[in-house]
Amino acid sequence: MTKNDNEIRDLFAPKSVAVIGASHETDKIGYKVLYNIIRGGYPGRVFPVNPHGGEILGRQVYGKIEDINGDIDVASIVIPAKFVLDAVMQCGRKGVKFVQIITSGFSEIGNTEEEKNIVAVARDYGMRVLGPNIFGLYSSEASLNSTFSATDIKPGRVAILTQSGALGIALIGKTAVENIGLSAIVSIGNKCDIDESDLLDYLIRHDGTRVILMYIEGVKDGERLIAALKRVTEKKPVVVIKSGRSKRGALAAASHTGSLAGTDEIFDAVMRQCGVIRSESIEEAFNWCAFLAFSPKPGGGKSVIITNGGGVGVLATDACERFGIELYDDQAELKNAFDPVVPSFGSTKNPVDLTGGANAGDYDLALSVPLTNKNIGATIALYCETATFDSASLAPMIEGSYRDHMNAGKPVCYAAVGGEAVAEAINRLRSRNVPVYGDVHASVSCLGVLHRYERYLREKSDMIDDADIDVGAIDRIIGQALAAGRNFLLANEGSAVMKAVNISIPQSRIAVTIDQAVRHAEDIGYPLVMKVVSRDILHKSDAGGVALNIENREEAVDAYEAIIQNSRRFKPDAHIDGIEVCEMVSQGVEIIVGARRDASFGPIVMCGFGGIYVEVMKDIAFRGFPFNRIEAVKMLKELKSFPLLMGVRGEVRKDIEGLVEVMIKAGAVIRKCPRITDLEINPVVVYEQSRGVKALDSRILIG
Repeated sequence: MTKNDNEIRDLFAPKSVAVIGASHETDKIGYKVLYNIIRGGYPGRVFPVNPHGGEILGRQVYGKIEDINGDIDVASIVIPAKFVLDAVMQCGRKGVKFVQIITSGFSEIGNTEEEKNIVAVARDYGMRVLGPNIFGLYSSEASLNSTFSATDIKPGRVAILTQSGALGIALIGKTAVENIGLSAIVSIGNKCDIDESDLLDYLIRHDGTRVILMYIEGVKDGERLIAALKRVTEKKPVVVIKSGRSKRGALAAASHTGSLAGTDEIFDAVMRQCGVIRSESIEEAFNWCAFLAFSPKPGGGKSVIITNGGGVGVLATDACERFGIELYDDQAELKNAFDPVVPSFGSTKNPVDLTGGANAGDYDLALSVPLTNKNIGATIALYCETATFDSASLAPMIEGSYRDHMNAGKPVCYAAVGGEAVAEAINRLRSRNVPVYGDVHASVSCLGVLHRYERYLREKSDMIDDADIDVGAIDRIIGQALAAGRNFLLANEGSAVMKAVNISIPQSRIAVTIDQAVRHAEDIGYPLVMKVVSRDILHKSDAGGVALNIENREEAVDAYEAIIQNSRRFKPDAHIDGIEVCEMVSQGVEIIVGARRDASFGPIVMCGFGGIYVEVMKDIAFRGFPFNRIEAVKMLKELKSFPLLMGVRGEVRKDIEGLVEVMIKAGAVIRKCPRITDLEINPVVVYEQSRGVKALDSRILIG
């Protein structure tokens, strides 16, 4: 759409709404949508549209939308798929700003042409389209519920964007059970026009939204989504549930929405890069959203665990380590702060153990300590049901403590473990937005994601690092390869690309005869490496097409002959362009650096433990490109093999800065040379600090 498009806010706060397909039959979706709009208290004008006319829910029914006097901001379309395009045309002629197409039966079942036609018509009229294949929209700002949900929606601070219609309806029901108030819930369905990025741009400016929950099955315009998410997470947290983690799940998601699920590892990495918090389950996501919607930001200081049971204290300590929550460990200060409230047989260490004899008054005293202690930034309060603590006092004690922490601007979370009375107390507290859970891990995870989000805000950098590469030279190399009918570059062409981006490579020459190979070997000097050059053999090692540590003329001759024989045996019809004779470089840490144009997210950079075992070890990290050197170092630190770069067993630190430059250059190649689809440099040998790196081999695919 153009920059003159209707402001997306009109979708969430329209002055008038039409329901095309409004039904007199109470069990039809067309009736439910109209009923929810009216019953939800929407103050604007509401116009049912149905060729049969008459009256529904006390409202005059119009035969077609063009019969309505006055402007229409939003039209919800609830009619069979074969009639939708004509309805969209009528909306366009009427000057409708937004259409919500609840109807299914489009790209999700392969009917892509009809969907494209809808978008084309909408563009002709300057109209925006939400859907198709959605359940509608709820906006607390306008008291507008244009969904066909059977559940009343409680206004609140959480916005939900969901690609799944059925799951979205279920989520509405679950928010009621969990007492989670919504600022908005939007079903995006096939997102033929309006997508997550459009909606995020509204929600970032919506003061009533404190946290955003997204359910995603597939990403269509990942580069745009990355930009939108980075803008949003600067202001408010985003939690995402992404289906399709398994191969079978990815196929199911793709068939469900008609969009690519993409590689889950890449999705995961990109979300972390954007500061998005990924959840594994709906339950977990709801817990986090409910907590983030009300919790103050953590200030200075570390966290303290207060418990009446040693076992749950240990569980909480383990969970803190998993979620990166730092525990306050100044033993002298802890003793000074908690000694007055801890019995002699308890413990003032962290976890602070009040023992099983603690009552509500003991908890009140202990939980008041962090409120005024500048060294304690957050509190994890744990309770195990005991005979000495009247369960009837549990809810008032926790609620009072929670209000005190909120007034002091300090995050706190609670876990209470016990029987029926404890469960009733939890339900009562949750109904009042107090973050108390029946599981220690669930409670600690809430504080953990808050800390994770705050760390992202502290450490993020908007600076982008780029590389100066010779795009013209690379384009000429690609053009020659495409003219030769190849979709990849040969070894000598790959080396030329490395030179064009100023990545150091070993000396090498191509030989087409044994005599020529020997001459090249004598010129370069021993020891040597020899590799097959063939358009039909991309993975040379698998074909026996690589020989290492060639020390003299005789070994060079033997290696040449062996490589030819092995390659013929591996692929008898392979066209062999020659044998590459290369300088044998000294040993270092072998890393793989790759870049590709991902179908979902565009340019992606990968790094990992390299060499011939890369597929076995699978020690890799991903990021969307562009990024900066700080982000590149974070990638390397994610690798299990990162200690090798820092130096182990007396070895010195390797040239991490040189490796980072290769990563930046690989991303720049993919970003600036659109005809390169995949670039893999394996291995990149990383030497001691300031001694640089060398790219020993590359594989480049073009298209």
